[in-house]
Amino acid sequence: MKAKISLTPYLYFASILLILAVLISSCQNNDRALIVGKIQNASDLATTEFVIDKIVFGTKTKRLAFFKINEASFMAYSQAKVKTGIDLSKIRESDIRIEGNKIHLRLPPIEVINFSYPPASFVEDSLISNPKIFLNKINIRDQEEFFRLAELDIRENLQYMGIVKTTQNHTRQMFNVLLGSLGYEEIYINFENDDLIISKVNLLVNPENLVEQ
Repeated sequence: MKAKISLTPYLYFASILLILAVLISSCQNNDRALIVGKIQNASDLATTEFVIDKIVFGTKTKRLAFFKINEASFMAYSQAKVKTGIDLSKIRESDIRIEGNKIHLRLPPIEVINFSYPPASFVEDSLISNPKIFLNKINIRDQEEFFRLAELDIRENLQYMGIVKTTQNHTRQMFNVLLGSLGYEEIYINFENDDLIISKVNLLVNPENLVEQ
C-alpha cells in the first residue's frame, strides 16, 4: 500500500478562529479553565489527509473432490481516504500551563476522524483479471468480499504508515503559528501518547457500486 500525505484545507476554520479568539482574550488573564472550556466546544480538528493506494486481488477456485478444475481471478485498483487530527474536547485544564511568555500544551492522541473507501475509486485491471472461467465466475458478491478484506487490511495497517508522526508534526505547526501570533515566545507541545485511535465503524462497501462483470 502506498500513502500520499498532504496538509489539507480540511482544517475546521470555525474551530481555529474560536481557539484564537478565546486565547487572545483569556490567556492574558492566565485563565486556563476558560481556555480549556472553549477549546473543548470546538470538537474535532482535522489537520492531515492521507490517500492510500491499494491493489485488490482475489481468486475463486472450482474443485471436483480433491482436484482443482480451474481458478478465476480478479484484480483492481482502489484508494482509501483518511483524515486525521485530534479531539479538542479531550483537552483538560491540566494540559495547559502558562508562565509569562512561555506555554506548555499537551494534546490528546491522534485520531482517525474520517475514513472512506469510495467504490468510485475501484478500477478493474482487465489485463490481469480473469473473472469468467468455464463453470466458474467471480460475481458481485465475491468482489464485495475482496474489497471488504482489502479495507480491513488498510485499517489494520494504518498505525504502521507513519500517520501518527506526520499528523503530530502538522498539528504542532498549526498550534505554533496560532500561539506564536499571540506573543508566546517559548512554545512546548507534546502529545498524551503516540497511539492512533481508529473509530469502530461499519464497513461500507456496497455491492451495487462494484465492477460489473
